Amino acid sequence: MTSPDAPVLAAPAIQFAFDNTYARLPERFYARLDPTPVASPRLVRLNVELARNLGLDPVALASAQGVEIFSGNRVAEGAEPLAEAYAGHQFGHFVPQLGDGRANLLGEVVGQDGVRYDIQLKGSGPTPFSRGGDGRAALGPVLREYIVSEAMAALGVPTARALAAVTTGERVLREAALPGAVFTRVAASHLRVGTFQYFAARGDTEGIRTLADYAIARHYPEAAQAKQPYRALLDGVIARQARLVAQWVLLGFVHGVMNTDNTSISGETIDYGPCAFMEAYDPATVFSSIDHYGRYAYGNQHSAMHWNLARLAEALLPLLEQEAGSQEAAVAVANESLAAFEPQFEAARAAGLRRKLGLFVEREGDAALAEDLLVRMAANQADFTLTFRRLCEAAAGPQGDAAVQALFADPGAYDAWALAWRRRLEEEPVSGRVRTAAMRMANPAFIPRNHLVEAALNAAVSRQDFQPFEQLLEVLSRPYEDRPGLERYATPARPEESVRQTFCGT
Repeated sequence: MTSPDAPVLAAPAIQFAFDNTYARLPERFYARLDPTPVASPRLVRLNVELARNLGLDPVALASAQGVEIFSGNRVAEGAEPLAEAYAGHQFGHFVPQLGDGRANLLGEVVGQDGVRYDIQLKGSGPTPFSRGGDGRAALGPVLREYIVSEAMAALGVPTARALAAVTTGERVLREAALPGAVFTRVAASHLRVGTFQYFAARGDTEGIRTLADYAIARHYPEAAQAKQPYRALLDGVIARQARLVAQWVLLGFVHGVMNTDNTSISGETIDYGPCAFMEAYDPATVFSSIDHYGRYAYGNQHSAMHWNLARLAEALLPLLEQEAGSQEAAVAVANESLAAFEPQFEAARAAGLRRKLGLFVEREGDAALAEDLLVRMAANQADFTLTFRRLCEAAAGPQGDAAVQALFADPGAYDAWALAWRRRLEEEPVSGRVRTAAMRMANPAFIPRNHLVEAALNAAVSRQDFQPFEQLLEVLSRPYEDRPGLERYATPARPEESVRQTFCGT
């Protein structure tokens, strides 16, 4: 026991080493303002591993001073808080001014990996872009974003990350009075397709150029050496987004709200709102309560992203015209770049499906074999994640078939496909042991299943019980490992547990 006379050790000083390049852009790119203080902040969780990767001291961040910074009650030394300006198409309808209505970019730090990262508060109070909103966030959506973004990082998907979550001691009014929270998000940047649209809508070609030059310097430095740097920027964004959406569909992920203001220039997954992971495979799967017509359904995500990238190309047209020499030539260049999206997406998806099926050497007929399995899964309501995970064992021999068959309403539908699959595996040059190990790294055992996420959120919001949230995060931190005793985290929802609709966090 510590003596009452023992000195109290002060927490280490918080050193963010901010270097804020976005704040050095022209003032029309943002609005400068501090976060709005809250009544009684408390730390829910700090991402210790991420803090260290950013060169930050977790002990200091977990101190009272750190909680004050994460809640917006204190501005960290070196921070230059601002709300970014951007526009966007929301479900196909253009809004010329959106902007950070409840977010505050504190500044940028360079991580241990040499990469520059934004540190942003979400739910930190109203800004000039709030459009009448309160600028706050409820606890449930904050914890959802924490869970799903960290799960995506563990799955190997480019994503914004969660640094911290705090409660505010205040209530926010949505459909009911809910506990408030602030989320600290880390991203390679918060540049969006909608950021370019903001300046294009105003006819501000110089603003577009400044933004494009900034994006090239920060995310695509190789483009600066290209003969046509702005074409190279467009090509780079298209390539990253093609790979990103392929990763989403290979994991059964549904973003839910793929508006242009939620489409990152860096190629990361950002703005987790009504997102969810599909269980029974169905390309028409929609979870978002506001996606009434399936615009952003699971199977539509690649076409939605292509549409978003076309809007980026439109915004860049004045710069492409200067490179190409005429408007007609610029349009041709943009269309040529956009035409590369679908082949890149399909190539990334096909390669991912081969990995999921244990195929190391590409052969004619592989795509048809994979599509045949997906058609049979859809007809039999087979769980997407479990089917591919159990195929890891079935790849070693027919003794693993029973576990896969159990997922199909008609087990014979799997049997017919498995015969063709095994014939194809015989052509592969690797052993069954090597194949199974590789398949396990392509097919996760654990994803954020919707009913488990909702259960964790309900416990936190209704009972202030954060244990289910912590347990779920721990399981999802190692998604590719078999972990005996945690089977309930890998099991699909029972009918009474099923979550068919998710909601935005605004």
